[in-house]
Parts: sequence; C-alpha cells; structure tokens
Amino acid sequence: MTKKANTRIKALACMAMLTALAVVADIFLRIPNIGGFLTYEPKDVILTIGAFIFGPVPGLIMSLVVCLVEMLTVSTTGPIGLLMNFLASGVFVGVSSVIYFRKKTMSRAIIGLVAGSVSLVAVMLLWNYIMTPIYMGVPREAVLDLFVPLLIPFNAIKAALNAALVLLLYKGVVTALRKSRLIPARESNDGGNKKTNTIIVVIVSALAVATLLLVLLIFAGVL
Repeated sequence: MTKKANTRIKALACMAMLTALAVVADIFLRIPNIGGFLTYEPKDVILTIGAFIFGPVPGLIMSLVVCLVEMLTVSTTGPIGLLMNFLASGVFVGVSSVIYFRKKTMSRAIIGLVAGSVSLVAVMLLWNYIMTPIYMGVPREAVLDLFVPLLIPFNAIKAALNAALVLLLYKGVVTALRKSRLIPARESNDGGNKKTNTIIVVIVSALAVATLLLVLLIFAGVL
C-alpha cells in the first residue's frame, strides 16, 4: 500500500469516527424544549473540529450524514427538520472552516468561528421565517414576534457555545489524533508565545461554555 493511500484510509477512518461521535452527541447530549420547540445538541462542535482538520467539504459531508441519522432516529420533524438542521450545521461548520482551513492559526480560528456564528444567526432567522409557518401552521407575524425574545438569543447562544467548545476542545482532539497517527504530525500556528495564547483561549472558552450552558438550561426550564 502506498503512503498516499494509507494517509487517505486513515483520514477516512478519522472522519468516520468523528461522524459517529457527532451522532452520539446529537442523540445523548440534547437539551430539548427550549422555548417550547427548539433543541440544542453539540454535534456541530465535533463536526467543526473535523472540518478544521480535513476541510470544509468533508465537514459538510459529515454534517449531512449526521443530520440524516438524526432524522431517522431522534427527530420527529421529518424532511423539514433535516433541511433546517443541515442548514444550521452547514452554515456554521462551512463558514468557520473555510476561513480557518486556508491558514491554520488561532486568530483565523477565532475569526472563522465568529463569522460562522453571525452567519448561523442570520441564515436561521431567514429560514425560520420561511419554514416555521409551514411546519407549525402559524402566521408569519407570529414568527416575527419570536425573533427578539427567542430565535435571535437562542441561535446566538447556540453559536457562541459551539464556538467556545471548539476552541476549548480542538487542541486536545488534534493532539490525540496526532498521537494515534490518524493525522499528520504538525499544523501551522500563530507563532509567538503559543503556550500562553492557548492557556488564555482555554480559560476564556471554559468560562464562556459554563455561562452559556447555564443560560440554555434556564431557557429550557431545567434551572
């Protein structure tokens, strides 16, 4: 077997593993009934990490597979839910990884995740306005009334929480995959005091995750 073929097989195995982990996160780590009909699940965290490693197109393929599995297992919203879930995951994963993958630095990761978060909020507002009246049988005016009290804060918190989790977990996941020789040994980085930058990002991300998770639990009526 050639080195190129071996590298490709390892990459496929790693993508399959990350996809399976995203499915597990989707099924078992859900926070349902946010605002009555919204659900948070952390699958996009794993999918974004996969896209950061392998690129936007593999990230979108993994997202589609996970959303299909979700539709066939835990989802009750059928094809409309599939469309909405894939749009949400695809926009966040795709925009974030397009910016980061061309030059893998911490600053580009942060910029990509911010851009992905803003894009997610904008796109999902548009598609909720289009699809929610069809799915729930309510007038569009009723959907507009949900923008400020529910849809904008939910999507903003969801995107920010996912972004913080990516920054918190990415380094550890990449290190583990390198040690297992599933991905190449080195990636480019920002230079400078890399260790200090990483510690700062981890601390800030951990605080953001804890805060945003508490807010989501309050929205869901758990706390």
